[in-house]
Amino acid sequence: MEQELFELAGKSYQSRLILGTSRYPNPKIMVEALEASGTQLVTVSIRRLNFADRDAGSILDYIDRDRYDLLPNTAGCYTARDAVLTAELAREALEVDRVKVEVIGEEETLLPDVEELLNACSQLVKLGFQVFPYCNDDLITCLKLQDMGCAAVMPLASPIGSGMGIRNPYNLQIIREKIEIPMIIDAGIGTPSDAVLAMEIGADAILLNTAVSGAHHPVAMARAMRLAVESGWLGRKAGRIPTRLYAKASSPKEGQIVTGAGKGE
Repeated sequence: MEQELFELAGKSYQSRLILGTSRYPNPKIMVEALEASGTQLVTVSIRRLNFADRDAGSILDYIDRDRYDLLPNTAGCYTARDAVLTAELAREALEVDRVKVEVIGEEETLLPDVEELLNACSQLVKLGFQVFPYCNDDLITCLKLQDMGCAAVMPLASPIGSGMGIRNPYNLQIIREKIEIPMIIDAGIGTPSDAVLAMEIGADAILLNTAVSGAHHPVAMARAMRLAVESGWLGRKAGRIPTRLYAKASSPKEGQIVTGAGKGE
């Protein structure tokens, strides 16, 4: 069974892994990690790019835009107003209408401010953006984001950069069953086993950064995450066996050789 193309905001992708571009040891390792991951869509933080001085150098200088699509994000925004202005800057500077919307509520947990997030996303949809909101693992929020026209929902597995993995698989399963747009698990993935579980739960794709950029060997971890996402997706599509309380022999009893019932027989 070959992995199906992933349809997202009117484009088709072979890879279901979206990778971030921040906090790598150096740009060379970032480029090698992107290649090892097999990703076709990468995130960049608009508020950390220097558009004023084009000669100063930028992370964009290392990203082959013939090979990777960009998903600019509004990381560092705490209000809907800032998020909208950042998205408009990204569209003008990068000539893309995709935007990952982050509107953070407070600094320590980096959890979303739901009220400001909904406000920002509503405005951006009306402005013609393909909106990808980073949100809590909350069904009602995801339904509201879907109804206003977002291209996908991106519920967290656990707080950004925590590496805590999926803390509430039940919520994510409910979201997947109730919404019709893609669900991309964003934030908290720490290991390849987390990525497998996310795909088995029903994620259409996974977005991660720190798990790769912060690993002892980022390029090796990028490849591990690629294989994990593929494995989890194929495992879900293949259809797992039902769980049982008691054992069930893997070999059938029919046709077994019967040994002697007693001496002299």
